[in-house]
Amino acid sequence: MNSTVENESIVITLGKRIDTNNAPQVEQEIDEIIKANEGLTPAFDALELEYISSVGLRILMKYCKATGKKIQIRNVSKDVFDIFETTGFTNILDVQKKMREISVEGCELIGSGGYGMVYRIDPETIAKIYLPQVSLEMVKKERDVAQKAFLAGVPTAISYDVVRCGDSYGVVFELLNAKTVAQHMADDPSCVKEMGVRSANLLRELHKIEVKDNLIPNRKEEMLAWIENIKCILEPSEVEELTAFIRAIPDSDHFLHGDFNSKNIMVNGDEFLLIDIGDAAVGHPVFDLAGLLLPYVYLPQSPMPDEEKVRLLGFRLEDAPLMLKTMLATYFGYDENDEQQYGMKMQLLNPYAALLASYHGSRRTGFNVDLMRQTHLPLIKGRLLPAIRQTKPIDW
Repeated sequence: MNSTVENESIVITLGKRIDTNNAPQVEQEIDEIIKANEGLTPAFDALELEYISSVGLRILMKYCKATGKKIQIRNVSKDVFDIFETTGFTNILDVQKKMREISVEGCELIGSGGYGMVYRIDPETIAKIYLPQVSLEMVKKERDVAQKAFLAGVPTAISYDVVRCGDSYGVVFELLNAKTVAQHMADDPSCVKEMGVRSANLLRELHKIEVKDNLIPNRKEEMLAWIENIKCILEPSEVEELTAFIRAIPDSDHFLHGDFNSKNIMVNGDEFLLIDIGDAAVGHPVFDLAGLLLPYVYLPQSPMPDEEKVRLLGFRLEDAPLMLKTMLATYFGYDENDEQQYGMKMQLLNPYAALLASYHGSRRTGFNVDLMRQTHLPLIKGRLLPAIRQTKPIDW
């Protein structure tokens, strides 16, 4: 019996049948897995399960009672779901039907990023397919955040289905003939300024939206929690510096997209719609504005091959500076040719961009200490800490 760890759960794969003949052996194997993963909540993958008898249901009930939680049973076929439903176990367990399988073979690739790729499935729908290492929990979190953001007034495309695509999970959106902002700029570089102005105006409107009742995470609190995960590679004085820097960021309950780049904005007629908002949060606008430097400054300056940079950026590298200059000038309301203002804004945002680069980079390692020391400690010590020592308090 196979099992995998996903965050705070141990996911146990069930076999084809659980009946009177094999129930004792199944129960023993599950017990051994749970004992070996003490502290993790059990969950079950029923992708291969074709039949479960009443004795099998009682085994699952045992773990539900032991944890005091509604145990998750995922990838349940229609026939097996009928058994759970008929016996009333859908009220006791978190029974999730098997996801629809899709293929992106031959589909148009309209965007790609650090966590997955976006494909045009047909004229009416697109699908974001995550990398194989991205858990189902993270995929569902993004879907839930998108729904909450929509209810808060954010112009986001709503996903209506979570699907399987080979070894990966995906989310399907309904978007009629929509293209990303990056696609528009790649197809017609003369529209970079127009896209920059419209994108910045959208960002300003997003930052006017107040989100109450803890609907989505607080970015500042997430950053403070992040320090707890990386303090093992830092000196105590450096931990204090970072903590003080983050605490000094003014509190705010305004909406943040979390990854506001041109591949995450769909142009649907005259309407701009957001996708990929799994990193949405509430907080000070500086987080989103500093985040613009990651695709438009950090990425073009990275040592990776230009072909890979263009794939990640989504349009010509030489147009990235113009996109950033136009967006900052539009957002803050100064003339786009005012180099002094642009320099001041870049100086203001640079420390927070270094903070975001360190934050996202260490998260992608799973907070693996060796990887963080090798790949992200130089960024923290060489760029982030010197930058925050030069920064001034935010007064806007």
